[in-house]
Amino acid sequence: MAHIVIIGASTGGLPAAYDIRAEVGKQHQITVVSNSDIFHFVPSNPWVAVGWRTRKDISFQVEPYLNKKKIEFSSAGVSEIIPDDNRLVLGNGQVLEYDYLVIATGPKLAFEEVDGLGPRGHTQSICTVDHAENAYGKWQNFVENPGPIVVGAVQGASCFGPAYEFAFIMNTDLRQRKIRHKVPMTFVTSEPYIGHLGLGGVGDSRGMLESELRSQDIKFITNAKVTKVEEGKMFVAEHNPQGEVIHEHELPFDYSMMLPAFKGVDAVNAVGDDLVNPRGFVKVDEFQRNPKWHNIYAVGVCIAIPPVEATPIPTGTPKTGYMIESMVCATAHNIADHINSKEISHKATWNAICLADMGDTGVAFVAMPQIPPRNVAWMKKGKWVHMAKVAFEKYFIKKMKKGSTENLYEKYILKALGIGKLH
Repeated sequence: MAHIVIIGASTGGLPAAYDIRAEVGKQHQITVVSNSDIFHFVPSNPWVAVGWRTRKDISFQVEPYLNKKKIEFSSAGVSEIIPDDNRLVLGNGQVLEYDYLVIATGPKLAFEEVDGLGPRGHTQSICTVDHAENAYGKWQNFVENPGPIVVGAVQGASCFGPAYEFAFIMNTDLRQRKIRHKVPMTFVTSEPYIGHLGLGGVGDSRGMLESELRSQDIKFITNAKVTKVEEGKMFVAEHNPQGEVIHEHELPFDYSMMLPAFKGVDAVNAVGDDLVNPRGFVKVDEFQRNPKWHNIYAVGVCIAIPPVEATPIPTGTPKTGYMIESMVCATAHNIADHINSKEISHKATWNAICLADMGDTGVAFVAMPQIPPRNVAWMKKGKWVHMAKVAFEKYFIKKMKKGSTENLYEKYILKALGIGKLH
């Protein structure tokens, strides 16, 4: 009997547990270890931050649903990985031995890399449901006494979509409250141009998103490095394409949400450069395996992917939901094949799909493959995207509670887009 341990119970870890159970059968032991006992649908966090959703709407306790699939669960977290001995030390001191390890931790949020950034500083975050709830508390105070907003993503960030979403969601919420005219908004991003998205742009994402920002009276600063944040003021160095500072901005704000850079979580990063790159992201081969320890796999935001291109201010490459789903599927099949003494052969599909909400409308992006040049670079805008994302939230949560092993992004989103399979 093999023991498969999965670290993480979010967008990568929970589906991985279900898929691996389906592939290896009931005779093998599966354990999920997380530092949280809940699953929450991360794409809904921007809605939570303005009160359009609550924690109850987008989250649930994972242990009962895992147990239904004969999957064990611990919320103790992992304090140490000892790959040469195939052992983990959990946060409560328990030692767990494994035959296969799947790392699906997600990222560590590197707020400390910018002085004054983050919920412990002077800006809000929508990276976790806890952060989003805190942001909503600040939002409720803000709308009673509105003023300037600064929103965006700092240097080294790799997930730009939620920053755009939150800017437009705040814009819509303020208009509905009839106080938008009291709120100057500035979008600050490390991207070399609006709509780069860490992907080198997708279709006409540059023209479309620039047009949307202008039409909604949202100013923007690109090639931006946030040097520090003080209470009510953000210091931003704007650079030219050669990386030279061309303007120093001091931006006043009464409310700010800035996405941080990501890096690897402490327990993973501590293993060293045989497992991770300098930012602490897990090195994997084309089969999602670590090149040194072939019984260690990794999926999701925690894996190492090089930037699409060099940019004047560092930007990372996003890992979207469809990509993560594809990594999970490949990993489950490869572990099952290895257990059954078969040669592993399954590879993730490196395509990107994104439904970006914009308050009362939305934009759908498809990049095939994610890194250019591409066979398909497709983008469409419409209210139907907003409605599709709302519906997908409910669909995804329902399926996770049922322990679904379906390719949910492919089944639902591609059907909504009328594209069909991507592989």
